[in-house]
Amino acid sequence: MTDATARAPESAEIASPFSGVPIEITVCVGRARPLIRDLLKLGKDAVLLLDRRVDDPVELYIGERLIARGQLEEVEGEATGQLAVRLTEVADLRGGLS
Repeated sequence: MTDATARAPESAEIASPFSGVPIEITVCVGRARPLIRDLLKLGKDAVLLLDRRVDDPVELYIGERLIARGQLEEVEGEATGQLAVRLTEVADLRGGLS
């Protein structure tokens, strides 16, 4: 992946006065549910196991709403080492984000 900026095809752009407003997307790579006593024992270099594997899809959320799934990738070129998400499944957002 050479461009870390997400861009929609021009034909998919929505005409709206809010279309230029940035929005935060959360990428969930997995969850952990340790017991509090185990959490309190964690220190530097501790490993917290997640409920997913490295090759499993990640989930993208706006607030609590799942909007897409994808695969993590490392960006190449000038931004080498930066993470990006290649979308593999996208929700139909035309009905709004409610």
